[in-house]
Amino acid sequence: MKVIICGAGQVGWQIARHLAGERNDVTIVDSNAELVRRASDTLDVQGVAGFASHPDVLEKAGARDCDLIIAATHSDEVNMVTCQVAQSVFGVTRKIARIRAQTYLAPQYADLYRRDHLPIDVVISPEREVAEAALQRLNAPATFDTESFLNGGVQLLGIVLEEDCPVLNTPLRQLTDLFSTLRALVVGVRREGRLFAPEPGDQLFAEDQIYVFAFTEDVNRTLEIFGKATKKQERIVIIGGGNVGLGVARALEARSDRVRAKIIEKNRANAERAADALERTIVLNGDGMSAELLEEANIDRADAVLVVTDDDKTNILAAVRAKQAGCKMAISLVNDPTMVPLMAPLDIDAYINPRATTVSSILRHIRHGRVRAIYSIGDAEAEVIEAQVLGTSPIAGRLLRDIDFPEGVLMGALMKGDRIVKPGGDTKVDEGDVIVLFALAADVPVVERLLQVSIDFF
Repeated sequence: MKVIICGAGQVGWQIARHLAGERNDVTIVDSNAELVRRASDTLDVQGVAGFASHPDVLEKAGARDCDLIIAATHSDEVNMVTCQVAQSVFGVTRKIARIRAQTYLAPQYADLYRRDHLPIDVVISPEREVAEAALQRLNAPATFDTESFLNGGVQLLGIVLEEDCPVLNTPLRQLTDLFSTLRALVVGVRREGRLFAPEPGDQLFAEDQIYVFAFTEDVNRTLEIFGKATKKQERIVIIGGGNVGLGVARALEARSDRVRAKIIEKNRANAERAADALERTIVLNGDGMSAELLEEANIDRADAVLVVTDDDKTNILAAVRAKQAGCKMAISLVNDPTMVPLMAPLDIDAYINPRATTVSSILRHIRHGRVRAIYSIGDAEAEVIEAQVLGTSPIAGRLLRDIDFPEGVLMGALMKGDRIVKPGGDTKVDEGDVIVLFALAADVPVVERLLQVSIDFF
C-alpha cells in the first residue's frame, strides 16, 4: 500500500514508523526540511519537504498512485485543503485528517465532510480521543492505563504493583491454580523500563507495571487480587478548561450517577466559556498550581484530580501539588514521552499520552478487513490488536498451544459468537473467532502475517 503522511511531527512520525515497519510504501511530507530529513534517515520512508496542501508537493510525493493520505499537520486548514487537493486533483480514494478546532466538529456542520463538499473520509479529533481516554482512567482509578475490547466485554488494565500486593513472587502459572474462577490474564510486564511478554514461570515483583486482560465482570476482583482497592469516584477536580477538560466535564454531567466536578481554568475567556456550557460543574478562574485555589476547590476531599492543560510541566507540577494537598488520585496529560518515567517517583497515578491515543485511533481506521481495533501501549512499545480470524489464516482450526506465536505475543481473550473465552493451551481458534493479542512492536509484522491482514487495509 502506498501512503502519504503529511506532517512529520510526533503523530506523523509514529504512524510512519508503524506503516513502514509493515512494508508499506510510505512518503512523509512536511514544510520543515529538518523533520523530513530525520524521518527519512531513521525510518524506511521517503521524504518530501514542502507545504502538504500544494499540488506540486503532493505530486512529487507520489499522490497520483497513492492509496491513502493522512493529513496530520499542526494546521486544521492545511489538513482540510490537503484532502481536498488529494481528491480533486489526484483522485486519492482514502483520506484521513486530524482536526482540532471543535467548531469544525459541531454536529450541525456534519455535512461539511460529505464527499461532494470537503472529501475527508475519517476525521480524527485529538481532544475527543484524549477526553475519552481520561474518562476511562477515571472509571478505573486503580489503573494507570485501561482500554476496552470485544464490545466492552474485556478490559486491558495497567496496574503498578506495590509492596502489599498479595501475589508478589508467585509464578504466573500458579495464579490460575490459586484463583481458578478468575477470568484474567497477565500479558505484559514492564520492569526497570523494559516491557516484555511474560512466561508462565515468571514471577511478579514490587514496582512492576503489568498489563492484564480481565473480563469486565471480573475487573474489581482482578484489581483486589493485585492489591488495588476499588472506590467510586464522586468528587473530581479538573485543572484545565480547554476542549479536553470541557469534554470530560460534559461527559461526567451526562452520567446517571451523581459526580461532583469542578474545573480550574487560568484563562478567563476559557473559564467563562466553560461556565456557560456546563450546568452542574463549578468553574473557578485561576492558576491550578495555586495552593490557595486548590484549597478553595477542596482538593483534599477530591477522589481524583485530572490535569489537562496544554503544558506538560504545568500538568505534572499541578498533579504533584494536588496529591501533596491530600487528593487521592492524580491523572496528568503528558505529551513528552521522556517525562513518563517521572510519573511513579512523583506519585502521579496515571497519565494520558495524546500522541498515543491519536496514533491508535488513526491506525484503527487504517487497518481494515478483519482488524477491529488497535491500541498502542506506552511509547509505541507494543500494540493490542483485536481481529477476526480468517479461514485462510495459519492459526485457524488449531489449538492455541500449537500456534507458533513469537515470544513477544500473547493472546489475552477470544470471542466465539457472543461468548467470550479465557484462552488456554487447549483453546481451539476457529474461523470467525475474534481474538485479542498483546504484541511487542517488533512482533507486530509477524502477527499481521498470521492474521493475513497486512496486505488488505481497505
